[in-house]
Amino acid sequence: MTAFASQQGAEGPVSWTADVRGVNARGYDLRLRLPEGLGDLEARLRKAAGARVVRGNVTMNLRLTREDSTTTLQLDETQLDRVLGALDLVQERAFAMGVTLAQATAADVLNQRGVITQIRPEDKDNSVLIATLEDALGVMLDDFAGMRASEGRALQQIIAAQLDQIATLTEAAAKAADDRRPEVQKNLTAALKRVMQDANDLDDGRVAQELALLAVKADVTEEIDRLRSHVTAARVLVAADGPSGRKLDFLAQEFNREANTLCSKAGSSALTAIGLDLKAVIDQMREQIQNVE
Repeated sequence: MTAFASQQGAEGPVSWTADVRGVNARGYDLRLRLPEGLGDLEARLRKAAGARVVRGNVTMNLRLTREDSTTTLQLDETQLDRVLGALDLVQERAFAMGVTLAQATAADVLNQRGVITQIRPEDKDNSVLIATLEDALGVMLDDFAGMRASEGRALQQIIAAQLDQIATLTEAAAKAADDRRPEVQKNLTAALKRVMQDANDLDDGRVAQELALLAVKADVTEEIDRLRSHVTAARVLVAADGPSGRKLDFLAQEFNREANTLCSKAGSSALTAIGLDLKAVIDQMREQIQNVE
């Protein structure tokens, strides 16, 4: 299901903004975009998100901003000795070859890589920041899950109404099948008479068997019974608290299979029309089910 939530805050010199969004998907996929240096925060967030989301593509972003005023400079004396030794060696070589070099300034020395490093207090211990982020992003995930739950309740009502339509159409199909029964019997009787007149040498038992097979193929009782059963099962899933999207998706395929068979066996314009209406409602329901967790 689609949903969005965001959070922002600060911990000491570090401010942060975060957001999480989700879209429909058959399975579950979580993508985290986090700054470096936050230890095991990623593992904690994956566990927290997995406890709230079962189905969907979820993307979570976190951005940190640090105040530059907290940064201090530190002199690496070991690196300084290396640089000074190298400068002294260069000066000696140049003098031996008769080359005069300008004297290096303190700024030249300090600009050499590694002589001066920037130190931020939070670089030493991020535990407080990580704990704060974990709590705040947990609240954000709760908001995200709440939005998904609201959408789920709306979908529950939509799918329940579609199931009512399917149930009504199924009963209409059962009535139409009963109404066409005399016509089916009349057609089979006429077919039997034609066969017996045109083929005197055929075995009576074989003819009766073939006509019985035709009668079975025209009977939609089994399809109607299965549609009723699927409606009952789907209503139980829709009313359940846990994730049911995959099971409903499977049932929607079964609904469609029975509606297709019903249309192929219809044998009357009234039953065909009902079968087509069934297929239309089932297709609409399948689209909604793709949004269900």
